[in-house]
Amino acid sequence: MQVDLAGKVALVTGASQGIGAAIARAFAENGAKVMLSSRKREGLEKAAASIDGEVAIHPAHAGSPAAAEETVAAALATFGRLDILVNNAATSPYAGPLIDIDLPRFDKTVEVNLRAPLVWTQQAWRQWQSEHGGSVLNIASIGAMKYGGPIGAYDMTKAGLVHLTKHLATELGPRVRVNALAPGLVQTNFARYLWEGRGADPAEAAWPWPMARLGQPADIASAALWLSSEHAGWITGEVLVVDGGSLLGSGVTPAG
Repeated sequence: MQVDLAGKVALVTGASQGIGAAIARAFAENGAKVMLSSRKREGLEKAAASIDGEVAIHPAHAGSPAAAEETVAAALATFGRLDILVNNAATSPYAGPLIDIDLPRFDKTVEVNLRAPLVWTQQAWRQWQSEHGGSVLNIASIGAMKYGGPIGAYDMTKAGLVHLTKHLATELGPRVRVNALAPGLVQTNFARYLWEGRGADPAEAAWPWPMARLGQPADIASAALWLSSEHAGWITGEVLVVDGGSLLGSGVTPAG
């Protein structure tokens, strides 16, 4: 299946590395003009230089409503439209029992992971998509569907993001589609403390997952590309899990 985003403009938050950079690259390589946004200019410049396509950068803190308004305006000023918004920026400043989290880190997690996607979607809607239509893609997590573990605050915000996705889909349709991806464990710097030390052999590290490997940013980017394209034009309010089957857990028995 050929995905053609020619003539489309996308804005990707958290685009300086990892999943965000991979999504921006996939969009640009398939014809879209892409505005990359993240906190640090240096990282954005490095990411942009690695992309073969028409891109621009706008440093912004995803948790700032003023920055969201400015970045959406910058995308419109640079490229003249905004067809696709990808809310990818996230933070996970605390690991440990949720009952023990301090309020500043709790508030920060909610600000970036849950409030920010709403604010950026509001700006995309108000400045362009309410009149011209488009697509919003939220990057959630399979943590939204699980319980326990060291990142309960992060997982809780991702569960909220899933609900936000579905609620906004009911409000913004038919003009704007709103969907989410729920990645499993992807080999990024952001998630390093979750996958590092699981084993040198990716198959060993990913056992007992059916696909027998950790995810790569390109795996998520491919799904984002399809879900943001016209091939998914009758899909809204959905959450696509991209996790190598890891949610199936330890019930997997290898054949042979």
